[in-house]
Formats: sequence, structure tokens, C-alpha cells
Amino acid sequence: MKQLIQYKDVEIRQQELTILRDVNLEVNSGEFIYLLGKVGSGKSSLLKSFYAEVPVKTGDATILDYDLRKIKRNEVPFLRRKIGIVFQDFQLLMDRTVYENLLFVLKATGWNSKAAMDDMIHEVLNQVGMDKKAYKMPHQLSGGEQQRVVIARSLLNSPEIILADEPTGNLDPETGAELMELLYSIRLSGTTVMVATHNLTWIDRFPGRILRFENEHVI
Repeated sequence: MKQLIQYKDVEIRQQELTILRDVNLEVNSGEFIYLLGKVGSGKSSLLKSFYAEVPVKTGDATILDYDLRKIKRNEVPFLRRKIGIVFQDFQLLMDRTVYENLLFVLKATGWNSKAAMDDMIHEVLNQVGMDKKAYKMPHQLSGGEQQRVVIARSLLNSPEIILADEPTGNLDPETGAELMELLYSIRLSGTTVMVATHNLTWIDRFPGRILRFENEHVI
């Protein structure tokens, strides 16, 4: 089992406001981890710190062999290629087809072989059950289908970690359960999946490790 993340005595701040303090965390490959806590408790800030969106101010913080205290700006894109991100609000490009959305990401992350990009796009869409919808525009898809495309997008560069921030927040319970099942199955390939959620019902259906966020601490 490979260690992917190690935080020791980490403090995370936004501007001058301390969001989390004394964070000690180790994350290994193939784990399924829930981040539980109230709105504003620091779940999103911790996730953003993993891909250097929120800086780590104190302590020791490494992820996928990158030191987050010393990471250079030109190294950040390479770190982010190893991390898949699933947003609650999808963040798809609405003027492009599903296929073009995924093609945009591959080109932006350094791919240039048309055949290789085509193969990868069809592979990830097939993995999430959306291969037949490649030429649809996002507005022609349901919320659940859009989120499947977002998960496909997160898989494009074969990430070691997927971070999902309230991935079922805008979905009905049945669709949300399908999406959670999909995320849960992804971990079987060795990919670590971390899910920030308010929905405690998922924990019984899809057991995993739990990190609780309380009083500026991760327990």
C-alpha cells in the first residue's frame, strides 16, 4: 500500500483566518474516505490544499511526492494532473459537446496524439456509462448525467486520487446513490477517493474511513 498524502502539524488559512489547525493525516492508495462536517468547517479548504489552491502555511505537507510548502508555481499543473476533481456544480463548458469538454482537458494537460486522446475519452465515458452521449451538449443531459461526465473528466489522466466535493449535493437521492456507487467502484482500481458530504446515509451503504471536521480540527 502506497502512501499518497502525509500532513503533520499543518495549519490552513484563508487570508489571515485560520480554517484548520494541527492537521495530522496519512492517506494511502485505494482508500475511500469521507470528510464530514458542517458548512464552513474546512472540508473544501482541506481538499483545495491538496491541489495547491489553498496554501499550506505551517507544518509538513506532502502529496504524491510534492512538498506543498515548497511547490513552485510551474509544478502545480503537474501535481493537478495526478488528481481528479469532481465539483458539485459540474463546471462543464456549456458551449461544447461532452467529447469536446474532455478533449479540452487532455489538450490542456499536454496530450497531442489524436488517436490516443480519442481512445482515452471513449474509455472514461464507457467507464461511467456515458459512451453513447459523447456528442450531446451539457444542457441536453440530466444533472446525474452531467455529473457522470464530470467523473469521466476526473479520470482522464489516470489520477491516483479523486477529490469529490459534495458530488451528490445537486442530485435527487436515487441519482446520488448511483453516483456514489460509481465513485465507490473506482477505488477498486487502487485510486483513492475522498468525498466531502453532508449525507450520512452514504456511510452505511458505502463504508469507508471517516474524517470529522470540528472546531478547526480534523478528527
